[in-house]
Amino acid sequence: MISVVVPVYGCKTCLKELSSRLASVFTKIPADYEIIFVNDASPDGAWTKICELHESNPNVKGIDLARNFGQHHAITAGLDYAKGDWVVVMDCDLQDRPEEIPKLYEKALEGYEVVFGRRVRRNDSWPKKTSSKLFYRLYDYITGQSSDHTVANFSISSRKVVEGYKSMREQNRFFPMFIQWMGYPSTSIEIEHNERKEGKSSYNLKKLLTLATDGIISQSNKPLRLSIQFGFLIASASLLYGLYLFFRYFFLAEPVQGWTSVMVSIYFLGGLLFCNLGILGLYIGKVFNETKARPLYLIRDTTDKQRDEHA
Repeated sequence: MISVVVPVYGCKTCLKELSSRLASVFTKIPADYEIIFVNDASPDGAWTKICELHESNPNVKGIDLARNFGQHHAITAGLDYAKGDWVVVMDCDLQDRPEEIPKLYEKALEGYEVVFGRRVRRNDSWPKKTSSKLFYRLYDYITGQSSDHTVANFSISSRKVVEGYKSMREQNRFFPMFIQWMGYPSTSIEIEHNERKEGKSSYNLKKLLTLATDGIISQSNKPLRLSIQFGFLIASASLLYGLYLFFRYFFLAEPVQGWTSVMVSIYFLGGLLFCNLGILGLYIGKVFNETKARPLYLIRDTTDKQRDEHA
């Protein structure tokens, strides 16, 4: 069986075409299938459409989350629910083409546990592509990993990988990075990337910065080490400057002046202290969130009542 997990937010009118194209794709693959739409509190009434699609095609399943938990939490809900030996993760806006799934599946059968789709020609706006490149460069520098900005969520993973992903229950979630961290044999292949058919991406600048911060903090403590190194650098520079002033005062008989420079230095060091405390506070805040051990998501309703009864 192949499961297809699709987080849904703001793309109600795309769901019928996506479901139809997926069903058509699986007539060409010798495997049973299920399509799992995870409604992440979509504001356009997508849950009603998902229920209609389930009535017309029992292979379409739906999960209605209690509120908006975010894309990567919605993916987690779908993976927790999926029964397939292989699981495809894709977006709902039809930029990820269902017709590319057979290529991912065939590549996986060559011996890979994970195959990602590589969007060589991304049909996204220039700001989105630029911000994506900058994010991955910063992420790779902080975490010491090597990422590809053309790779997103569109992928196929084996049951072994899915079970590994399900075992990681931390609140800060980033699907591609979790898969990469596990280290199973993986590869990527070129796929065709379509233009967004409806609406616009919900990832504005604020959400992208939040995602970047959460991803970096959850994967690396390098910001803490950098703040320590910078602190030592400032302390060393201050010591050398103090020795220089000592030499001028006692050996050259030059009075030390400069009230303005002293005040600037105080404010500069004060700013650095607040910055370092802020970095430390972010880590402490994330630890606090993890210790609460709240569920990653809450489900309001599903279309598969029989599975719920046996769960």
